[in-house]
Amino acid sequence: VIMTATPVEQSQAPEFRSMPVSGAFDASRPPIIAGFTPTARLKEEDFKDKFMRKVNENPLVPLGCLCTAGVLTYGLIAFKQGKTRQSQLLMRARILAQGFTVGAILIGVVATAMKPRH
Repeated sequence: VIMTATPVEQSQAPEFRSMPVSGAFDASRPPIIAGFTPTARLKEEDFKDKFMRKVNENPLVPLGCLCTAGVLTYGLIAFKQGKTRQSQLLMRARILAQGFTVGAILIGVVATAMKPRH
């Protein structure tokens, strides 16, 4: 199959128009968009406020992270002390804690997706 380019007629060519420019661009003000009314800006959220909001939205995730870290630390201490049986059990418990954390994240994602938007 041989494909050849056909010339485009003048009426089929896309038309490009330049937008009217009214002064310099002002980054401190939002752009004017037809049919859109901007709302007031909310205050910037710092790390502590965002962390507390996320903990309140899904408190099981930080709990699972703390459990995972605690079991991992205790397991590594047991391993260093030569308690291999206890260390193996704690590593298995760590995997269960990680599974709990991942499950909590998934439940939080589903709950957020099902939440009605306003």
